[in-house]
Amino acid sequence: MFTGLVEGLGTVVRINPQGVDKRIFIRPDFDPGEIIPGESIAIDGACLTVVAWDGSVFAADVSSETLRRTTIGDRKPGDKVNLERALRLGDRFGGHIVMGHVDAVGVVTERYEEGRSVRFSFRIPADLAKYVVEKGSITVNGVSLTVNSCRGSLFDVNIIPHTAAMTNIGLLKVGDRVNIEVDIIGKYVEKLLKGWNTRIPTGDRINEDFLKEHGFI
Repeated sequence: MFTGLVEGLGTVVRINPQGVDKRIFIRPDFDPGEIIPGESIAIDGACLTVVAWDGSVFAADVSSETLRRTTIGDRKPGDKVNLERALRLGDRFGGHIVMGHVDAVGVVTERYEEGRSVRFSFRIPADLAKYVVEKGSITVNGVSLTVNSCRGSLFDVNIIPHTAAMTNIGLLKVGDRVNIEVDIIGKYVEKLLKGWNTRIPTGDRINEDFLKEHGFI
């Protein structure tokens, strides 16, 4: 599990095809300490397992499923990627619960300066839009961000100078593809409520009318 607080950038050294899979080699641009083969590292928000570490470059295998669901397959030597090692018990929890299981790829639709910050708009698949709420959390390329506003399949975030400098979010331009992970809590709540609703009488189920009647909306 991760928090979406990126530790630093890494540089893609090379990518080796392995049948339908790939092996990616990355050099951290910061001192990550000792990396142990078998541990998990989020690369642009995708949780991958380290298979080798020589003290300066680590390697991770990328399955065909990950290649289909993320932008890892788009990466090439020289690209900068966001890196975060897995959360340790007792660490500060400064972001939000991030699984490293990318839901889909989103696209940058707008970028403009707003004071000292940068405002981005992203488009995501329509089926994910219901999990994005104003002032809620979302993960973009492994970075925990607060949703400023959302409308349909679009949402906006504000990137402060520190985040722009420390992650590859600051390098994004209109049309770029990004990894998106929505807040896992919303998905769990949805599934639990669906199961509960099927076991009770129709008139007592939680729906829009129920929420209005009890003052929730």
